[in-house]
Amino acid sequence: MKLNLKRPLAFFDLEATGINVGADRIVEIAILKAHPDGTEEVKTWRVNPEMPIPLQTSLIHGIYDEDIANEPTFKALANEIAEFLGDSDLAGYNSNKFDIPMLLEEFLRANVDFDMNGRKFVDVQNIFHQMEQRTLKAAYKFYCQEDLVNAHAAEADVIATYKVLLGQLEMYKEKEFEDKQGNKSIPVVNDVDALHVFTNIHKPVDFAGRMVYNDKNEVCFNFGKHKGKTTEQVFSVEPSYYAWMKQGDFPLYTKKKLDEEWAKFNAKKNENRVAKPQPNAAAPKPQYQQKPQQKPDKPAQPINNDMLEQLKMKFGK
Repeated sequence: MKLNLKRPLAFFDLEATGINVGADRIVEIAILKAHPDGTEEVKTWRVNPEMPIPLQTSLIHGIYDEDIANEPTFKALANEIAEFLGDSDLAGYNSNKFDIPMLLEEFLRANVDFDMNGRKFVDVQNIFHQMEQRTLKAAYKFYCQEDLVNAHAAEADVIATYKVLLGQLEMYKEKEFEDKQGNKSIPVVNDVDALHVFTNIHKPVDFAGRMVYNDKNEVCFNFGKHKGKTTEQVFSVEPSYYAWMKQGDFPLYTKKKLDEEWAKFNAKKNENRVAKPQPNAAAPKPQYQQKPQQKPDKPAQPINNDMLEQLKMKFGK
């Protein structure tokens, strides 16, 4: 089956020093770029994370410190990776929660403004979990009838993810899905826009899930004491919450989206301030009562002996 694409769809997978989006670093990135004409490109980069890889992590993906000691840093590769991705929509396995947020963190650290506006995001894991509730290895076996060899190698995983999506489109092309509200649909179709909607059910704003869109498409906080409240509501009653988040241990992309919400809030506040009715210049000026005239001061009297005696008594001289 060939993907029905309006523009390229870039499947990508990351291997990293760990799973903390804000603190860990990429050690390998593989991208499979599927084009509307059916052609495909695959590129893989090894990356020096400029920090040690924990042994327990290396045992999972098989990349050790010595393997990447002489590789370029992400900052050195950032422009090349961004150029290869171009204006592609993005796809991956658990990409909304991990791969996309971590990639954006790395781009921001490298001072590369990778524009996410207008892109679609297809998280193959969300299709799988909602339809079958399994892992990538099981998904590959289930949809492709093959065993996944060399799992946790970025290139093997990204190619497997691509094949899994093709298998999902074939298996679920006529299958009805019922959501928690009882709404029925056939969501798994060969269309990136539809897959974007189905695989982004939680409507994340920042991908880390700290901010989400509500049913009215308003940006809300999704954690802590203000969970479920819009950013406008929170900033109105507790503007210091913005500063607290800016100083806190939140991902850089979360802070970038927070800045956008803060700017919108202040712009709206300034508009409302300007929109307030101004005093009418033609209105009659209020009449003020004149102050009663003060009595004129009495002229100074010449000093006499009585006055001198009184001063002597007062000052004891």
